[in-house]
Amino acid sequence: MPSKPIARPAKPVSITEGFNKIKALINRTPTYNGNGNGDGFLSLADYRDGGIFLAHYAGNSEWERHSKGDEMVMVVDGETTLILLHNGEEIGHPMSQGMLLVVPQNMWHRFESPQLVKIMTITPQPTDHSVKKPS
Repeated sequence: MPSKPIARPAKPVSITEGFNKIKALINRTPTYNGNGNGDGFLSLADYRDGGIFLAHYAGNSEWERHSKGDEMVMVVDGETTLILLHNGEEIGHPMSQGMLLVVPQNMWHRFESPQLVKIMTITPQPTDHSVKKPS
């Protein structure tokens, strides 16, 4: 049986060039993720039902979860603590350059990053967000 044709040709993308396009977002808070002008975040490439994203910031994120699949998080530079909410308990996972964590589907999570960090994620969509700790 012949295989399906590829819808679009694959092409390499540069993570380094992607980070060069981002202005570091200082003082990220759960209610402030930048002004949408290239500060802090970049959509690097489409991937399945979501995308590959880059982030460069210092501060704390809101809670988020992904109902359609697991999310891969990799620290490219710097350090962060990725906090997973498991049975109502916040479990912190300190992560530094080169570390990877797969956040299970539907698990609420957030980041605490006192210093600048560069993160790459492979994130399914949609993403649910909550400023307050989910119950």
